[in-house]
Amino acid sequence: MTITICAMGELLAEFLSRNPHQKFTQPGEFIGPFPSGAPAIFAAQVAKLSHRAIFFGCVGNDDFARLIIERLRHEGVITDGIHVMNNAVTGTAFVSYQNPQQRDFVFNIPNSACGLFTAEHIDKDLLKQCNHLHIVGSSLFSFRMIDVMRKAITTIKSAGGTVSFDPNIRKEMLSIPEMAQALDYLIEYTDIFIPSESELPFFARHKNLSEEQIVSDLLHGGVKHVAIKRAQRGASYYKLKNGTLHAQHVAGHDIEIIDPTGAGDCFGATFITLFLSGFPAHKALQYANASGALAVMRQGPMEGISSLADIEDFLQQH
Repeated sequence: MTITICAMGELLAEFLSRNPHQKFTQPGEFIGPFPSGAPAIFAAQVAKLSHRAIFFGCVGNDDFARLIIERLRHEGVITDGIHVMNNAVTGTAFVSYQNPQQRDFVFNIPNSACGLFTAEHIDKDLLKQCNHLHIVGSSLFSFRMIDVMRKAITTIKSAGGTVSFDPNIRKEMLSIPEMAQALDYLIEYTDIFIPSESELPFFARHKNLSEEQIVSDLLHGGVKHVAIKRAQRGASYYKLKNGTLHAQHVAGHDIEIIDPTGAGDCFGATFITLFLSGFPAHKALQYANASGALAVMRQGPMEGISSLADIEDFLQQH
């Protein structure tokens, strides 16, 4: 099956702390810039798997933008949906690692070029080429951006397409009131939901529920597939089968974690791309789990994307 997947949202130049426990209140060394932005990493991974990926977003007229666009094009992403703004700079992110699982961020997103992205910037003919839309929670940073997502969902769904949603919740962004509201709105239109296990309780609507209960509620509410990321502990896939919750699991991999940034996006892109292209759910989950593992073994948010051959080689060795 030929699929075209689109992603939209923040395009960032990212800087990584050279040493762990770096505080943003003290001078320290950072390395970068690296091309980044969760939806951009996702799109690059889709393209790396030799499928069509289209990106929509805004950047400034600066070298950070050229770095990002050139990298996306190099990986095969269609960048015709990216607008260059002369009145704003490209967004940035500074990342400090407290441990392999915990990172602190300082983002410049709402006040950068990507914060100016509106529905008017979307080429409707280009969007109509897409039969799947992927949404990342980190992109829900303003009413303007949420409006973009709503209109894109309408276009994709009205043409019979599907929507996936990775909540990608950042504690730095939960203080934005519209983001929490948008998470609830988007889940109503989601076909494939890809949370981490730590994010799943956010969707329990303040109830003390087990993982299975939360997932069951989501699936009975209209979500068709749920793939849960568990990092080193593997991953799980859930769906309803004749009204009963059906689960599949894959184990994690014992590897050295160098940089976890982007691993979840690589996981999501691999699962969605392979699942939509016809892979059985368990095999797509297995490959996605390997893709996430490969991502953490390289430094830099987009440096760990992997081809199908890379994933299969990794699985043969592990």
